[in-house]
Amino acid sequence: MKKIIGLIIIMTLVVIMLSTYIKNQVDKSKAIDENAIGYEIDLEEEGLEKGQLAPDFTLKTLSGDTFKLSDLKGKKVVLNFWATWCPPCKIEMPHLQEYYDQYAKQENVEIVGINITYNKDSVKRVQQFVNSYELTFPILLMEEKGVDDLYQILTIPSTFMIDTEGRIQHHIVGPLDQKKLEEYVTNLN
Repeated sequence: MKKIIGLIIIMTLVVIMLSTYIKNQVDKSKAIDENAIGYEIDLEEEGLEKGQLAPDFTLKTLSGDTFKLSDLKGKKVVLNFWATWCPPCKIEMPHLQEYYDQYAKQENVEIVGINITYNKDSVKRVQQFVNSYELTFPILLMEEKGVDDLYQILTIPSTFMIDTEGRIQHHIVGPLDQKKLEEYVTNLN
């Protein structure tokens, strides 16, 4: 009987310690600096090469249409991987939308958001997110793993800057603000 009580006490302490640890990790992720800006990744370190053709893919849009990346050849492309549960993604979305509204047409730019749907989100949740941020650029659903592997996505948000020839020029990890977005897009040809 004493062994059982001792085991229950130990299990309770372990649960309390784990709960405290998890709560601290969640609190840290919520305390992301609103002014945080993404940083560029060296493409060669990822196995991707600057100037290589962006891996092509076909995904469904939130509205159910088919979207193929290579159809955007001739446009500058901001390819953004994100999720509804990602705090930095929430920080970044208004900047992406503002840039899209103000500059996309005149700068020949298409912003494409790829929601990593298979990872936690349902289509309904993605639609609620899109509605709450009033997003009007194309939102694609990655309902199965695959495109994230092509682009070697380890962290979100992750954004690829693709030039008019369909070649990757930059990979930025972390949230972009409108100013930084403008700088990257301006330097694309």
